[in-house]
Amino acid sequence: MFSHGGFVQLLVKRIYEWGRTEQRRYTLSFLTMGNTCSNHLGIPPAKGPNAVGCTDFMMDHTVKGTFFRIYYPCQETEKAERPDWVPCKEYFNGLADFMKINRTLSERIFNYLFGSFKIPAFLDAPFKSNEKCPVVIFSHGLGAFRTLYSAVCAELASQGFIVASVEHRDQSASATYYFREKTESERASETSASAQDNLVQEWMYYRSLKHGESEFPVRNKQVKQRADECILALDTLIKINSGISVQNVLKTQFDWTTLENSMDMCRIAAVGHSFGGATVIEALCKEVKFKCGIALDAWMTPLDDELYHRVKQPIFFINSEKFQWAGNISRMRKLDSAVIQRKMITIRGTVHQSFPDFTFLTGNWIGKLMKLKGEIDPELAIDLSNKATLAFLQLSV
Repeated sequence: MFSHGGFVQLLVKRIYEWGRTEQRRYTLSFLTMGNTCSNHLGIPPAKGPNAVGCTDFMMDHTVKGTFFRIYYPCQETEKAERPDWVPCKEYFNGLADFMKINRTLSERIFNYLFGSFKIPAFLDAPFKSNEKCPVVIFSHGLGAFRTLYSAVCAELASQGFIVASVEHRDQSASATYYFREKTESERASETSASAQDNLVQEWMYYRSLKHGESEFPVRNKQVKQRADECILALDTLIKINSGISVQNVLKTQFDWTTLENSMDMCRIAAVGHSFGGATVIEALCKEVKFKCGIALDAWMTPLDDELYHRVKQPIFFINSEKFQWAGNISRMRKLDSAVIQRKMITIRGTVHQSFPDFTFLTGNWIGKLMKLKGEIDPELAIDLSNKATLAFLQLSV
């Protein structure tokens, strides 16, 4: 499922084989760098007028709750830190499981390749905006998680949007987590009785298709859950905006009360990549509060055929040149309308992985070899996509 939104499966499998022998360590270093003498590796900073903050939110500690990273316009501060792009090693483990490779070695490879990169936003920085912010709910692709589209989400926040990047719990993410309450025996063995100490972190990893299992029923069930999770994230933001007290299980330093009356709830959009693009269509069908949707190189296979005629909002498909095929495009065309704004563009020189952050984090040689980079500069590719996204949002929300 690499072509349908899995990220660096082929890349890491190749590097995994190289890395198994000590004498190939220098080959790994060379391939990782590519043309680093002329190309700086890293997620590009946002270009809008606002500084960008981010923080994580989880309401209801169970698997049924909501979990997202929020990006927002913020006050500039010297004290704030930029968070790690990959939050912890369990996400590396999840990517390894997704790619069906050894966890121990792949964790070293991932740390070597990606462990030093930071999100282009300030962690828990104070919110600041001179006007109400439109809202975007973002849905990640297959095998991804909430942090892997920071170039897209941070750019929207720098332009005045509040963006909630959902981490899906339908077992399509490489990894995610929730909490369970400790058993009586676990509690009895400890002296602390605080509410936080009563919870145990539980990890959920990607669910592979079983041998002979049909893909559509699995993905169709997942896309419905994904849409529900996007709607739950939106409902949570509506509560926060209304001043209703919400409890963040994660106990971050961010003051959520500063978001009261900060959002324009008449201007709400859904955005997603690949499987997340299909999630956008499903969410529009289920929730009319979404005023429009933007599908980045959408993978349409998981959707029911009968759904298309029930979607009433404007939709913008932004496609890569190399990923799409006739059958997938024909499904997009089912959403054509003479009365509702439906647009589709293709960005020349791009590939499916031109949208997530991986495209910025490898050198040109290996990036193009593994189809993480297209023929045009990855920063130009994401800039074209972001500008098209912003232009459509300005017209539609």
